[in-house]
Amino acid sequence: MAFRVAFIHDVFCDTEGDERLRALLGEAKDAGAKLALLPELPLNDWAPASRRVRDEDAEEPEGPRHRRLAEAAQTAGIALLGGAIVRDPASGRRFNRALLFDAAGKLLAGYDKCHLPSEEGFWESDHYEPGDEPARPIEGLEMVAGIQICSDCNRPEGSHLLGARGAEFIVCPRATPTASYERWLLVFRANALTSCTYILSPNRPHGESGVEIGGPSVAVAPDGTVLLESTEPLAVVDLEREAVESARRLYPGYLSVRAGLYARAWSELS
Repeated sequence: MAFRVAFIHDVFCDTEGDERLRALLGEAKDAGAKLALLPELPLNDWAPASRRVRDEDAEEPEGPRHRRLAEAAQTAGIALLGGAIVRDPASGRRFNRALLFDAAGKLLAGYDKCHLPSEEGFWESDHYEPGDEPARPIEGLEMVAGIQICSDCNRPEGSHLLGARGAEFIVCPRATPTASYERWLLVFRANALTSCTYILSPNRPHGESGVEIGGPSVAVAPDGTVLLESTEPLAVVDLEREAVESARRLYPGYLSVRAGLYARAWSELS
């Protein structure tokens, strides 16, 4: 049976955001989706447009944005991938954290973005620090999930690690410019093909604070086929476990993953 996933091409940092999010999640549930995906930092405006760091952009663990996402998932009865800038209460360090909730609003996993841009319009390293933990597969949905965030996908080791550890689909919420979309699509197709996973990437929908963010949300199958490119507020795609299993039987999926060989080489560089 297919696992239907909804892409929500919107952000919810305005005063009507919660109402609009609930409505879209209800539509996704009515369309048969079991999981809805939001873009990178969907309840924040795009703070990295500026180098100015604001305290109100971040929150403690299980803070107000976390609770809003959990309540939205529970109310609609659908699993939900969102995120927030989370401040560690002990150290004060801030992280760009993806948050995956089940349909009851329970947190299944969090993942901190590991690779941070530092350039005009994307001053992310000023706003939060890179995560310290590698991505791990996430149980609790009908298929095994993995998470990368935006720039993480441009370092394919994370996607390959998730595929080798058994993830069947990888969600990559992002905030990227329209002009660079073809480059991102190339990366997504390569990561899907070489990790033998679905790659699912919801994008922020429009420019903010002079930064030309935009371009479609995208889904790529484990064989590299593009399944979805959409700028509609809501779009759905069906995932099939059989497609993952087939990709892992065929070339290049059946090639051995020589983790020890590459670990030695990376250790020599470090």
